[in-house]
Amino acid sequence: MSVRINEIDRKILMALQEDAGQSLDEIARKAGSSKTPVWNRIQKMKKSGMIQGQTAVLDAEALGFESCFFVLIRTSQHAASWKEQFMKALNARPEVMEAHRLAGDIDYILKVRVTNARAYDKFYQALIDDVDIYNVTALLSMEEIINNRPLPLREG
Repeated sequence: MSVRINEIDRKILMALQEDAGQSLDEIARKAGSSKTPVWNRIQKMKKSGMIQGQTAVLDAEALGFESCFFVLIRTSQHAASWKEQFMKALNARPEVMEAHRLAGDIDYILKVRVTNARAYDKFYQALIDDVDIYNVTALLSMEEIINNRPLPLREG
């Protein structure tokens, strides 16, 4: 479902995506409004679920998480009980940064951040111990080119 947002809300959201820690004064300036209406609009967008929280963007490599693997998973099981067990296994592993269910030959793709290949192998062994998986392919990212791009909010 596509939600249409007004120009001030678009400017507020763009400012928040740029830096959610900036002052309300700065966000209001960028939105071309005053603090109180901007604060009220932010609260309304939080309540609606349009804004789901604020986080700090950390440098994974600077913190020792030098390896990023994309893990392609195929399963021969599609029952709700298998998916529940799979989700439980993923949620128990903080290395999983993202997980997506796909259309096509691959059922799931995971983005996994670990310190090195040995740490990935430990993650992999734990995952296949917990969940019956038909096939797993891991791709090592050699270089992160684009990350944390803001949503392309359209004008009007």
